[in-house]
Amino acid sequence: MKVSVFGLGYVGSVSAASFAADGHTVVGVDVNPDKVASLNQGRSPIVEKGLDALIRDNASNGRLRATTDTRAAIEATELSLICVGTPSRKNGSLDLTYLDRVCEQIGEALATKDSYHVVVVRSTVLPGTTHDVVIPALERTSGKKYGTGFGVTVNPEFLREGTAIQDFRSPPMTLIGHNYRSDAQPTEALYARVEADVVSTDIRTAEMIKYASNTWHALKVCFANEVGNLCKRLEIDSHEVMDIFCRDEKLNLSAYYMKPGFAFGGSCLPKDVRAMQYRAKEVDLEMPVIQSILGSNQLQIQHAVDMIADLGKKRVGLLGFSFKAGTDDLRESPIVILAEALLGKGYQLCIYDKNVSIARLVGANRDYINTQIPHLSALLIESIETVIETSDVLVVGNGSPEFADALRKTRPEQTVIDLCRVKGIDRQDIPAAYTGICW
Repeated sequence: MKVSVFGLGYVGSVSAASFAADGHTVVGVDVNPDKVASLNQGRSPIVEKGLDALIRDNASNGRLRATTDTRAAIEATELSLICVGTPSRKNGSLDLTYLDRVCEQIGEALATKDSYHVVVVRSTVLPGTTHDVVIPALERTSGKKYGTGFGVTVNPEFLREGTAIQDFRSPPMTLIGHNYRSDAQPTEALYARVEADVVSTDIRTAEMIKYASNTWHALKVCFANEVGNLCKRLEIDSHEVMDIFCRDEKLNLSAYYMKPGFAFGGSCLPKDVRAMQYRAKEVDLEMPVIQSILGSNQLQIQHAVDMIADLGKKRVGLLGFSFKAGTDDLRESPIVILAEALLGKGYQLCIYDKNVSIARLVGANRDYINTQIPHLSALLIESIETVIETSDVLVVGNGSPEFADALRKTRPEQTVIDLCRVKGIDRQDIPAAYTGICW
């Protein structure tokens, strides 16, 4: 393909050289004449292992060159990647000056171009930026309409400084956000020789994934450091702890626990987080990330309370009472905390949980039910149909499989608030209005 890359900083230089190495004809574009001259002379404008040789080889064979002329670059190519910087302002917002400027320049060049051209946003931008900044700037300056006169995709990069070329060759995925399949196809073609699955999604999701990924990496660093600080105070080898911790790819380093939903509960997680926090206090250690966990968990419960309150209806049915489907464990169940909050605000509650009903009679949690929450125990209903019939709002509290069939029996005037995204059902299968707590 014939590709132009706008912005010859870190991402742009690595991308331009790597695409050229894959056989594409690449034109790098930058307002800085020194960067342009450096690349044309076969020298990397940045320091990155292996990049000098990659640029030298492809500049010499004619597959890679650079220019300051936007119009010439657009005329000579069929697809353009935007790789300009989006630095932080003092208040944390993004400075989109470079992005806006380059979109205007590309748009002006597209105004006189007859063929369809795809603009690929590779710069890191917050969700909504492509629709609110990039596309309007291109339309305003080109006089053309997005989707008919030109295309746009979002293609976040996953490059680490020091291993960027290796990461380009073997990324975790090739992510392409688009609204039109005709825009995605040429973007995918760029990566034909890259060993990674192509993941296709919408534009806003692609923008968000980059931020979710980088924030997760930052959180992992802080978590490991806080564990390490506590280990040092307790004279434990933190590297051995985390080496063993990372061997668990079933729970610790996996997709488990990574589905947005309701708060955690049960007999282990709340207790152990509190104990770890207490131990840190004993050795005069601050652990801001770990100390924020329980507070964040409580906020998710309050979020559910607020969602119910916003509906203005007082008859609420809870489907699921234990913290986890298939158990009768009510210890620190977030649904119990939610129920107590609603009861205190004057809501009329009825609760269904098959396993808890059995536990009330014979299970190990019988004493807890009868002594700790007798006021809630009295609200347990034996029939799920009765809960549906007598409630204006239905709250799904855990992922019990029977709830999928139950929701199909709701009425249009009812509202379902799903706290766990119950499996085995589509929204169109539910007669009631349906919403999730964080989806």
